[in-house]
Amino acid sequence: QVQLVESGGGLVQAGGSLRLSCAASGRTFTTYAVGWFRQAPGKEREFVATITWSGDSTYYAFPVKGRFTISSDNAKKAVYLQMNSLKPEDTALYYCAAAGNTAWYPDNPHTYIYWGRGAQVTVSS
Repeated sequence: QVQLVESGGGLVQAGGSLRLSCAASGRTFTTYAVGWFRQAPGKEREFVATITWSGDSTYYAFPVKGRFTISSDNAKKAVYLQMNSLKPEDTALYYCAAAGNTAWYPDNPHTYIYWGRGAQVTVSS
């Protein structure tokens, strides 16, 4: 099993920045990539960004490209999401998720095996 714990959420004004962290523990050697997804009230969970533990590959959803940056620290088994130029539409519960190295599609939540409980991000206008 792998445990994922998100931190760093909060309330920020539009145009501001936040940094989310995801700490992984347990059998992390069974995972290949870690991603961030978000879910706003009344909406489906959507892909935000993902990165391989090696840091060699990153993927971003179009709405956040150029504003968000995902990074990983393989030694600490941590993944970060730096969010800049935040907009009210970025308001959501942000989840960290880990995937194995087989049948993994970066933007497909069904191919991620382990999930954290989420961190709330609220952007006021």
